[in-house]
Amino acid sequence: MRPVTFDLDVLRSFVAGVDLGSFGRAADRLGRSTSAISAQMKKLEEQAGVPLLRKAGRGLALTEAGETMLAYGRRLLELNDQAARAVQGGELSGRVRLGMQEDFGEMVLPQVLGQFARAHPKVRIEARVARNAELLERLAVGQLDLVLAWDHDARVPHAERLLDLPMRWIGPAQEARAGTGTGNGTGDGNSDGNGDGDGDVPLVAFEAPCLFRTCATDALDRAGWRWRPAFTSPSLAGLWAAVSAGLGLAVRTPLGLPASVRALAPGEQGLPALPSIALSLYRAQAQPDPVSAALGDIVRQCIQDSAAAWAAPAASSSPSSPTASPSASPSSSPFKAPRAKVQP
Repeated sequence: MRPVTFDLDVLRSFVAGVDLGSFGRAADRLGRSTSAISAQMKKLEEQAGVPLLRKAGRGLALTEAGETMLAYGRRLLELNDQAARAVQGGELSGRVRLGMQEDFGEMVLPQVLGQFARAHPKVRIEARVARNAELLERLAVGQLDLVLAWDHDARVPHAERLLDLPMRWIGPAQEARAGTGTGNGTGDGNSDGNGDGDGDVPLVAFEAPCLFRTCATDALDRAGWRWRPAFTSPSLAGLWAAVSAGLGLAVRTPLGLPASVRALAPGEQGLPALPSIALSLYRAQAQPDPVSAALGDIVRQCIQDSAAAWAAPAASSSPSSPTASPSASPSSSPFKAPRAKVQP
């Protein structure tokens, strides 16, 4: 059987149509006619040998095969664009400004900075670790070029959704009994450590507004559980210190956790289920300059590697879970890409 060689131009139109939610908008973005994009989609389905799109109301949605094609298409285009920049870009120079959520400051940021500095020694990179709202505000006013942040219905253009991550209740790594602190947590992280025995779920969280805090309290309220703010801190390091000391439970994702805490399994301790949250890479411009594009490639790869490293132990611990890592097969990843619905 003759091997299939997918056309990268066609894949680029397919991915753009899904990302923009409309193949008409993809045509405008790529400088093609709508009929040309439609012909490309027909060609792609013929090459794949299976339907990639299905009707969904007045628009189109991806089939299961289409979701798989989308995942592989992104990877093929990333490799193609990286190769083009490596051959043509040679010596990049200038400055690039990166913003990153605190959750990834310790785990991802050193990898990103090291890889980028080795690959592009003439580029000056400036990094800022902060909370979501501050990062997106700085991006909007032109103080940052790229931002890795949570996507919780953020109305920000030029966003690339990287992963959907499960939120988890976070407790101490050791079997310390959470809830030994009082309900008098303060903004400076002080707590007297005396148990009050009230039976409420003690929460360790950022100062409001905080989307993780809101998701935690909403889940507890829906389940009919009482809760209390046991410890409040402006820094993630403060949260981890409180959780590891057994003062209460936090809510984050499993990525970037220090060794002193652990993500509780779904349903552990009878705690209510939590939703997932998307992680996105935001750009200041629709078409990033070569320096920003090169940095974005490295950020994206580091996140994918971190997700694969976290998923591997989880997959191997469950008999029904696939053993392949996300980097080996997009469909095996527990981090689900959003089901895309696009307009024709």
